Amino acid sequence: MSDLSARWGVVAVFAVVYLGMFLGGLPRLRLDRSGVAVLGAIAVIALTGMPLEDAARAVDLPTIVLLFAFMVISAQMRMGGFYAEVTRLVGVLPLSRGGLLAVLIGVAGALSAVFSNDIICLAMTPMVVRLCLRKGFDPVPFLLGLCCAANIGSAATLIGNPQNMLIGSVLQLPFGGYARAALLPVGISLLLLWLWLVAGPGAGGRRDLALAPSEETTPSGDPAFDRWQTLKGLTVALVLMAVFLFSGWDRDVAALVGAGVLLLSRRLHSADVMGLVDWPLLLLFVGLFVVNHAFAQTGLAAQAVTWLAAHDIRVSDPGSLLLAGTLLSNLVSNVPAVMLLLPHLGLDPVRAGTQLALVSTFAGNLLLVGSIANLIVSDLAAKEGVRLDWRLHARTGIPVTLASLAVVWLLV
Repeated sequence: MSDLSARWGVVAVFAVVYLGMFLGGLPRLRLDRSGVAVLGAIAVIALTGMPLEDAARAVDLPTIVLLFAFMVISAQMRMGGFYAEVTRLVGVLPLSRGGLLAVLIGVAGALSAVFSNDIICLAMTPMVVRLCLRKGFDPVPFLLGLCCAANIGSAATLIGNPQNMLIGSVLQLPFGGYARAALLPVGISLLLLWLWLVAGPGAGGRRDLALAPSEETTPSGDPAFDRWQTLKGLTVALVLMAVFLFSGWDRDVAALVGAGVLLLSRRLHSADVMGLVDWPLLLLFVGLFVVNHAFAQTGLAAQAVTWLAAHDIRVSDPGSLLLAGTLLSNLVSNVPAVMLLLPHLGLDPVRAGTQLALVSTFAGNLLLVGSIANLIVSDLAAKEGVRLDWRLHARTGIPVTLASLAVVWLLV
């Protein structure tokens, strides 16, 4: 195969892979985004004759290791019943509707800054529905508050979501410096979310809801609260926060050691913990790293950036980055969008990386399909008999996203 045909073959594979990212799979094939990315990697390796050693070097291993480690830590917390217990404790507080929304948004945002926003939504959604039904509140605003707050809160740190881990690892952003820059935009955005849900159109919700038929406090399938397992997980998480903030130890290695400590257990089987690791997401990262590396080798991306710069359009400029990050995050999802934009952040990667982390995460609230966390809440709510479709989500997601992006534009 000639170099020219291999080059355009890589371009075709790249286009198909990102079409799959947009569609969530490929038509008539039982492939999700992870499957598309893995097949894309296999295709470019075969087309170019890329040695497997080169393909392995294209993968940013620290990002993969950090993701895996925090998936193990989040699995520990879920198996200890921590998330369900937190939701239950919030529910017994003597609060008004607005007060309960505020606490729920604050808790979801804070937990998502340390643990996976997807896991937070997975564990808390059934509890939130039951809680609202027992109190006679419309669950929809609370579910919207949960998923939007989980997305916003996850932007507060470099470990809150996969795209932030990727940005922090590739650009070597300082953990504390990023958190200081992100906390104010995140805090203001959470406040704006709460204000919209309590004072925006339709804020009152329905009050003619029947009580839940059961006083069950732990969703079926979730383990009961285990104080010791929760304490172990929280201790490891807090120690890691201290290590990230006050030491020079590599974040990926420190997190891997923390995950190893949690796997040493007499009560939680390692197979059960590993079963909660999101292996498809890890494979998505691996596949996209290889596909993007092969595409970069064609030189077309660099030529496109040069052409744009010649027309006074620079991806690294704040306005261009905000627009590109928002559009790409909703077209192909935030992780693929970040992978596309990372190589083009210019001479100030700290500022641009911080903006990209916030924009790509906040943009996930724009549409229901913009974030896996949103889809998790919608799917689990449907199983509880509550409908949260794209129209209901858009009424909150669009204004809250636009407001939060305006905050980023003004402050970052």
